[in-house]
Amino acid sequence: MLFHCHDLGRHLGCYGVSTVDTPNIDRFAAEGVIFRNSFCVAPQCSPSRAAMFTGRYPHSNGVMGLTHDGFGWEINSDETHLAQCLRSAGYHTAAFGIIHETRDPRRWGYQVVDQETVTAREVCDRMIRHLEQRAAERRTPFFVSVGCEEPHRMPGPGEHHYMGFLGDHVNPDSRHGVHIPRYLSDDEGTRAELAELQGAVTHLDAEFGRLLQALDRLELTSGTLVVFTTDHGVAMPRAKCSCYDPGLEIALVLRLPSRAGWNGGGAVSELISNVDITPTLFELAEAPAPQTVQGNSWAALLDGRSYTPREHIFAELTYHDYYDPMRAVRTHHYKLVAFFSEAPSFMSPTQSWKPRSSPAHPSEPPLAYHAPVELYDLQNDPAEQRNLASDPEYEEVRRALGKTLRSHLEDTADPILHGAVTPPAHHRAIDFLFER
Repeated sequence: MLFHCHDLGRHLGCYGVSTVDTPNIDRFAAEGVIFRNSFCVAPQCSPSRAAMFTGRYPHSNGVMGLTHDGFGWEINSDETHLAQCLRSAGYHTAAFGIIHETRDPRRWGYQVVDQETVTAREVCDRMIRHLEQRAAERRTPFFVSVGCEEPHRMPGPGEHHYMGFLGDHVNPDSRHGVHIPRYLSDDEGTRAELAELQGAVTHLDAEFGRLLQALDRLELTSGTLVVFTTDHGVAMPRAKCSCYDPGLEIALVLRLPSRAGWNGGGAVSELISNVDITPTLFELAEAPAPQTVQGNSWAALLDGRSYTPREHIFAELTYHDYYDPMRAVRTHHYKLVAFFSEAPSFMSPTQSWKPRSSPAHPSEPPLAYHAPVELYDLQNDPAEQRNLASDPEYEEVRRALGKTLRSHLEDTADPILHGAVTPPAHHRAIDFLFER
């Protein structure tokens, strides 16, 4: 079971956020394995999920922007989806709630598709009924994708209808205070939004706990791999929609009681990319992985076998609300980001005309724009506030990371190397102008 939610980042108790109440996920981490340095390959919804489900980078699988109506990106027709491979290997495949990597989930191998609702409570209600059906057919292994809306921003209650984190079913939660990340300003608006975020995360935690209880009740826990993750960082300024760490860092926790090394409260410190999840699941299910997969399985790491850890994480953004192409490479020590446009310094994920929260840097976001290249020393500047790209002392680091990033883009045939990327909207406009 692959449980994924929107916009969570690592805003959980088990990742050190002491003010958010997440007892079920924290207990799950204590019983399973937590990945401390897990990152997504794209800081926005569809590209990150498409990479997770294909094991290939967005510029390779075709999803360089959002898939839903009005945006229109889609997985390339010659790609292979995780559900397809597992179905071919004899698994029953199903998806509930958020299916954001494609507009046509049945095309990609799901036998059951239920998108009637996307909020956590209703999704988990339907998922529990599905688990009851699977428990009655124990001879057939199953794969289920469970996607929940929370803690994505949604229209708020009341007459103002701002885009906060509450919807009409979540209450703010500041019982234990609020945790102010280093990249945000500590002001009234930020605190109000973080209290809402904490309420949404606590609501999500309760529903995830119900799923775990259902597995116990149906005696499915021992043989079921449960993976808990999210698509990218939280929807706060200079997080989601940016290649700074708050946009790329993701929760990744799993538990498989029947397999040694996949339970027991382990913690992984190696760099892990969410493009690695699908090849890992292929290996675990003994299903043949397509040769085109670009991620690396980390099954050997948990099994205690020989494992070569990643030295680099690669990330990208091309389209979200608008064209803002960037490519990034990260090590344990450094981060380099190359920008291919003169857009504002970060794309706001607040979905609000007047954002209530603000970043710690830059001090005047509307007046700040990308530098061509940004380089950060993550050990001495974890909040990524001081760009060292022009610092002579870091020239060797900048050149080395630039060479590594270029090699990655060449090896994966990133179209950004050959000019601007054309979105589906461009083709729709051309079709209109030349229609007969």
